[in-house]
Amino acid sequence: MAIEGSASVQINAPIDRVYAIAADVEGSPRWQPEIKKAEAIERGPAGEQTFVKTEVDGKLRTLKSDLRFSYDAPTGLSWTQEHGDLKTVRGSWEFEDLGEGGTRATYNLHVDLGRTLGLIIRGPLVDLLRGQLCDSMPGKLKKFVEAQE
Repeated sequence: MAIEGSASVQINAPIDRVYAIAADVEGSPRWQPEIKKAEAIERGPAGEQTFVKTEVDGKLRTLKSDLRFSYDAPTGLSWTQEHGDLKTVRGSWEFEDLGEGGTRATYNLHVDLGRTLGLIIRGPLVDLLRGQLCDSMPGKLKKFVEAQE
């Protein structure tokens, strides 16, 4: 059972500002309340958070993931799960400079729940998790970034 999707929003802030907030993975619980913990275990040469242990509210239980991040400032970042409660996690942010201080932010996510969780998480709960984990992310980023401006 997989949960996947993509969602976009226009943010009234420059691309560098939007990217900086999204790339601060340890700071993500400030604007993503479902993330209960994000702790950088490894950092790259510029201080970027390259390996992060996370705990996410999965509604039925807390889901743990050890995520490997790569960065392409200021146009995006991506991640994959190396270890965790889910079978597969892949995601990314893509940012497009719209000029005049605007940025289009697109969030992409693919989560394979695996056999055990796939048997438990079905029907309406899949849609609820898709909304929480994917569809609502650009709006959450927009709200947080624009409140900081």
